[in-house]
Amino acid sequence: MTTTENDLGWLDDITMSQLERNPYPVYERLRAEAPLAYVPVLGSYVASTAELCREIATSPDFEAVITPAGGRTFGHPAIIGVNGDVHADLRGMVEPQLQPVEVDRWVDDLVRPIARRYVEAFENDGRAELVGQYAEPVSVRSLGDLLGLTDVSSDTLRDWFARLNRSFTNAAMTADGEFANPEGFLDGDRAKEEIKAAVDPLIDRWITEPADTAISHWLHDGMPPGKTRDREYIYPTIYVYLLGAMQEPGHGIASTLVGLFGEPEQFEQVVDDPALIPRAIAEGMRWTSPIWSATARITTADVHLAGVDLPKGTPVIQSYGSANHDTGLYEAPTRFDLHRPPLPHLAFGAGRHACAGIYYANHVMRIALEELFEAIPNMERDTSAEVEFWGWGFRGPTALPVTWEV
Repeated sequence: MTTTENDLGWLDDITMSQLERNPYPVYERLRAEAPLAYVPVLGSYVASTAELCREIATSPDFEAVITPAGGRTFGHPAIIGVNGDVHADLRGMVEPQLQPVEVDRWVDDLVRPIARRYVEAFENDGRAELVGQYAEPVSVRSLGDLLGLTDVSSDTLRDWFARLNRSFTNAAMTADGEFANPEGFLDGDRAKEEIKAAVDPLIDRWITEPADTAISHWLHDGMPPGKTRDREYIYPTIYVYLLGAMQEPGHGIASTLVGLFGEPEQFEQVVDDPALIPRAIAEGMRWTSPIWSATARITTADVHLAGVDLPKGTPVIQSYGSANHDTGLYEAPTRFDLHRPPLPHLAFGAGRHACAGIYYANHVMRIALEELFEAIPNMERDTSAEVEFWGWGFRGPTALPVTWEV
């Protein structure tokens, strides 16, 4: 029997507020009752199990497509939503600086001084808010310097990714396929204007004076002598980096810390043995995936999948955060468990459009936690308030207050 949205009337009650504040109950029911279901508020089918997300990501019957809100935010051609020659060119543009042998050459010298500088700013205070004072600043400063935005303050970079995030996740649709809140994109538009005002002069210089920065390489690498890629061609991917690539390590750091604080024995094990930090990060990324439901695919032919007929041209959102809580793979998935049997999670996606920065992001998170635990091994979460997580497309703690004895 073919499943349609009419068989799933309860989905009409799903709201963006539910998805942003606590998507887990919604997706738990989706995985159990309708792993591939049409969600009216998103105007799209949603895949919620690990098996379906991985199959869609690797199937020749699907290709990448950007969500409507993502397309409105980034424009075209954004690396996460293109295929064929354009995707190959953009991946070939960004990947050389992110290859393991290249990252190993510079990542410690780039990230460790940044992490130390931020730790030193509060290590004698006895308290800190680790999202705003550490995790996000280390993430944005590291990537900002890699891109070549050394003169853009960390506060400005954080502000840009927060505003682009609100635009990208302004995903609610009306019944006739229009954006429910079109004004929700305006602040993101203003952020893009600010980004161009800051980056255009740098691009002007790098066109004639190439530098060892990521954006300069994007302009020149693989181009004929005397030619560069057009700035309007690379700007959508710059926006992708200023949102997703800056957000993911910061929220991965913070979510891993929240998970460890909830398991004090595991926290102590990691502090005592820093070699466990990569394993803790892998579990943190599974436990609360920073990129929760930000990617989509579209059918290239008529497809019958999970009991659903999908005509050619049907978009499907992949909920990797839900897939990483799939009870078919993980026992007690809502619990952070450092000692869980290692299984490949989907926090970085899968297939041809898997995150190009997996290796880099893991090292940023590792170095940040190494420096934090070495400087303040006795920190504890401030339990006077609960930690609030927010986000449907991108997800992480909004704040993480901690205390320690100086």
